[in-house]
Amino acid sequence: MVTLLAAGATFGFTTLLTIAGVGAAFILIPIFLALGVELHTAMATALLLNAIAMAAASLRFVRAGLVVWRMALPLAVSAVVLSPVGAWVSQGLDRELLLWLFVGFLVFAAAMMLFYEPKGTDVARHQALWLPVGLAVGSAAGFVGGLLGVGGGNLIVPALVVLGFDPKRASATSALVVVFSSLAGSAGHLSMTGLDLPLLGLTALAAILGAALGSWLLTSRLSGRRVKQVIGVVLLGIALQMGWGLLA
Repeated sequence: MVTLLAAGATFGFTTLLTIAGVGAAFILIPIFLALGVELHTAMATALLLNAIAMAAASLRFVRAGLVVWRMALPLAVSAVVLSPVGAWVSQGLDRELLLWLFVGFLVFAAAMMLFYEPKGTDVARHQALWLPVGLAVGSAAGFVGGLLGVGGGNLIVPALVVLGFDPKRASATSALVVVFSSLAGSAGHLSMTGLDLPLLGLTALAAILGAALGSWLLTSRLSGRRVKQVIGVVLLGIALQMGWGLLA
């Protein structure tokens, strides 16, 4: 029953969050914990599911030509390098202040997604800036992702949209990066624990199905403006969920 509940939650949240390109680990971790899964096992499993789901979604995004490769590569490299560092730092750090700061950032990012209209920012137009910007954003996303047990897309997507990238391309590019940052973060937590293979097997299937549905909705049914609104609502939901957890 625990595994079935975990699989149902994985399918539902993966479908929604694939559209936003952020991965579902941040929601799946507290759900797994509530179901009795050990902390680092929950974090490792959720991040691994992020990687599986975003890899499945990225296949469709790549075929649709939505991935901005010259931005995705520096994002992925820097995120992979910094994600295990964040996971290692998380072992002995009181994270409450960091979590509150992250909640504040998410509220700000959600407001930007819902109300800010990019006006052709220079970074989106001038590819010479993509390498340093990608390395900086990817480093921050990888470190914070490893520290908090999330895929890093929460930082990457709003950053790319604010820099002038189309919301669909931002989500698709983030999804590809999240594959690698989540694998790196999962490896960091796996060094401290093991996996529950029955849990992983059924939730991985649910993640693949959810990612297939979410990626189809993004490429075939939603406009760029609607995707931007979905991202904003998702980020606001993340902030409220994290804030509620801190106050509880």
